[in-house]
Amino acid sequence: MSSLSRSAAACQRILRPATARAFSSTPSLNFDKVGIIGLGLMGHGIAQTAATAAATKNLHSSVVAYESDKIFLDKGRDRIQSSIDKLVKKDKMTWSQADDVLNKIVFTTDRSALSDADFIVEAIIENMDLKKNLYSSLGKECKAGTIFASNTSSLSITEMALASGRPEKFVGVHFFNPVQIMKLVEVIRTEYTSMEVFDKTVAWVGDVGKVPVKCRDTPGFIVNRLLVPNLMQAILLLERGDATTHDIDISMQLGAGHPMGPLHLADYVGLDTCLYIMEGWVKDFPGEGAFVVPEILKQKVARGELGRKSGKGFYYWDGEKREDPVGMDEGVNME
Repeated sequence: MSSLSRSAAACQRILRPATARAFSSTPSLNFDKVGIIGLGLMGHGIAQTAATAAATKNLHSSVVAYESDKIFLDKGRDRIQSSIDKLVKKDKMTWSQADDVLNKIVFTTDRSALSDADFIVEAIIENMDLKKNLYSSLGKECKAGTIFASNTSSLSITEMALASGRPEKFVGVHFFNPVQIMKLVEVIRTEYTSMEVFDKTVAWVGDVGKVPVKCRDTPGFIVNRLLVPNLMQAILLLERGDATTHDIDISMQLGAGHPMGPLHLADYVGLDTCLYIMEGWVKDFPGEGAFVVPEILKQKVARGELGRKSGKGFYYWDGEKREDPVGMDEGVNME
């Protein structure tokens, strides 16, 4: 998700700053033409990041930003323009530099423009059937040397790789939201991925100014594999009546140094998103004891209590402002 990308953002700010190249032992190996499929929440940020590297480091000759629908293409272009305008207003970029970045991006609804790309990052919605259909088509449409990379945060890289018909040229590149700010990128390899392709992707992530970490194709990769079960355990703690919403969250803030507690974070991510991820993992990996779905999570989602975006979850919300906990703590007796 790329769905849970925003969810991890707050927690990752506790990481120590590090230079983008610090975690990459591979030499700089550039892709000349980069394609981005999907210009939504994640895709527009990836396109901007690649274009910035192209403009400031001459890393790519062009970045092709593709959406099948012109309405979504225009929205993506507007998001990039707005993001760059903010950088200019904060004196982090000049107007001339902003023009250079935008001029590196080719916006198109013509997928054939991607046929000769060296590297394509897909950032469409988290639906495996849609992704597999896309990669099946791309595998036939793109030149033999094109490398495919999915920005999924929770789906199997291996399944998509096999659908593409070129699994040795397939990797995962999980950026975090907001892409323009968050440094971390998980680079994922399957048993089929060639080491040359993997090393080249790791180097590219460093070259565009991010910090790459390496991971095998395991559910949730590193961050979400650790984060989502943690959220489920916090919900189970509340469900059993072992502690209150407030005390669970404040404990993880002050005891573990987290910027926000797990129930607060679950609300912020979206309880429906949390449920979607965990139900998928439970179905696909029934023998994994860490993958459980709390009953109260199902109940809340069924009632439309989705967290911040619906105004009610484990807390009440007024827009971005968190209010009091929802009345679930009556059964907690500390006497």
